[in-house]
Amino acid sequence: MPIRPLSETMVNQIAAGEVIERPASVVKELVENALDAGAARIDIATAGGGLNLIRVTDDGSGIPEAELPLAVARHCTSKLTDDINAIRALGFRGEALPSIGSVSRLTIRSRTLHAGNGAEIVVDGGRVAPVRPAASNTGTLVEVRDLFFATPARLKFMKGERAEATAIADTVKRIAIAFPQVRFSLSGPDRSTIDLPPSSEGIEGRLNRISQVLGREFAENALAVDAWRESVRLEGYISIPAYSRANSLQQFAYVNGRPVRDKLIAGALRAGFADVLPRDRHPVTALFLTLDPALVDVNVHPAKSDVRFRDPGLVRGLIVGAIRETLARSGIRAATSGAEGMMSAFRMEGASPDGASTWPRADASVRGFGWSGPSVHPSFGPPGGFGEAMQAAFETARSTDMRAGTVEPAADLLDRDLGAARAQVHENYIVAQTRDSLVIVDQHAAHERLVYEELKKALANRDMPAQMLLVPEIVDLGEDDSERIARHADTLRRFGLSVERFGPGAIAVRETPAMLGEVDAGKLIRDLADEIGENDTTETLTRRLDAIAATMACHGSVRSGRKLRPEEMNALLRQMEATPGSGTCNHGRPTYIELKLADIERLFGRR
Repeated sequence: MPIRPLSETMVNQIAAGEVIERPASVVKELVENALDAGAARIDIATAGGGLNLIRVTDDGSGIPEAELPLAVARHCTSKLTDDINAIRALGFRGEALPSIGSVSRLTIRSRTLHAGNGAEIVVDGGRVAPVRPAASNTGTLVEVRDLFFATPARLKFMKGERAEATAIADTVKRIAIAFPQVRFSLSGPDRSTIDLPPSSEGIEGRLNRISQVLGREFAENALAVDAWRESVRLEGYISIPAYSRANSLQQFAYVNGRPVRDKLIAGALRAGFADVLPRDRHPVTALFLTLDPALVDVNVHPAKSDVRFRDPGLVRGLIVGAIRETLARSGIRAATSGAEGMMSAFRMEGASPDGASTWPRADASVRGFGWSGPSVHPSFGPPGGFGEAMQAAFETARSTDMRAGTVEPAADLLDRDLGAARAQVHENYIVAQTRDSLVIVDQHAAHERLVYEELKKALANRDMPAQMLLVPEIVDLGEDDSERIARHADTLRRFGLSVERFGPGAIAVRETPAMLGEVDAGKLIRDLADEIGENDTTETLTRRLDAIAATMACHGSVRSGRKLRPEEMNALLRQMEATPGSGTCNHGRPTYIELKLADIERLFGRR
């Protein structure tokens, strides 16, 4: 078959296959165009999960009538200068609109501020119609109908309408976080309406917009991050370790305002939280990197979702260091979700969310308390809490620990973060009292974290003991991997791992860390080579040593079932207050839960 040039329609459809993956990709491109046009309000409407209709309306600067044909032509853009390294807009390739028009029925209606009337252009499956006058407000309306009708094979790869609508909502929320001063609305028959009113600029406005997207609970459990390193600035918020998720979907990262899903940033987040979260738990984050556009390449992915940093080690180190410093500086904090979980556990099972009383019938036993008392009229109990009738359940109940209340609190201790120890229940939980709350501490989990931190401090302050191998183990590697290992030999020696070059493509291991005991030196060296090749760090060995330290801490901490004296309980509380990260144990579980007095009073119907 002879070589021939492709038709313009075929070229656009190929580009659409790279840029327009699903309806959410269309929404992303159109919303970014609106933001580049300086819009203060963006309204998005969809139908059929975006496959039937996507309409994006903005109040931006608009497109002049004479430039509408260029707007739907490939590689025509107003956002890029002659310097490809100075990209300051969200879009810059000039491919989005022609790619969308090649696989759908595209209509663009726009009017600039000083134009007497608007204009409209239509692209139907790649065929461009002449520009015609149209009534329009200032700004631009882009309507996309019958997405992928020109490439029906792509429709087979689309998910259901609900899944596509969810992806669109996620895309809008992800972009909205970076632009709190812009109002976003998302509506359509396939979803409930999302309306994000504008917030003020600055830290408070940004947190307010993040709360609009992630919920009020995140703001209550968030820590502010603000750090510099050379010419790179990191701002944003991270959740406290006790407030985490089972996946990373609520991790938002931005580079110069551009939403990205970058592996380097994701890896830095894992490293920053490595000591306080297990690998199957993920923090909730919204982080914003600001740096010179010349130091980051955003032109490495068709959808612009990945970036490449000129100095990845600098960026990674900034993120990891800032997270660890923020966690250490935050002191001890319990997640509000823990108290809310406790509240819901105490509430009556029949209480409705709106407070309406749906208590059990008079002849029904009260579930959750293991008690069946005399018949009580349901109206005696306040909704969602303990009424006088319910308190009768406790008149004959035995105390979990008869020592409760025998420890008199010291007045000065009531003002401390974790208060004064009052009792130990079930020989594992310390009950403490502050001026306005009740604190319950898991003594084993808390002491486990304290011992672990002491072990890590010891590891950081001196070289690790090493054990010499009777016969050096020779590990065959590629030349590049051998060079990486040899380059980090001095660092590895601090951890008790002694290595040296042994001919081309081989490493001789002479000593291994004594703390690891019997170790597969070959696997350890290969894992280290992979780690260094990807991140230029030796974190694999650090993680292994930290894992050993965590195991030792678990076995060396106060065991469940041990009775503690009042002074021991208070000493544990004071040490927790002085130790960063003590709000969670080595496995990521909370070490304590705090319940405010106001919440307790609500449980008993006093509020």
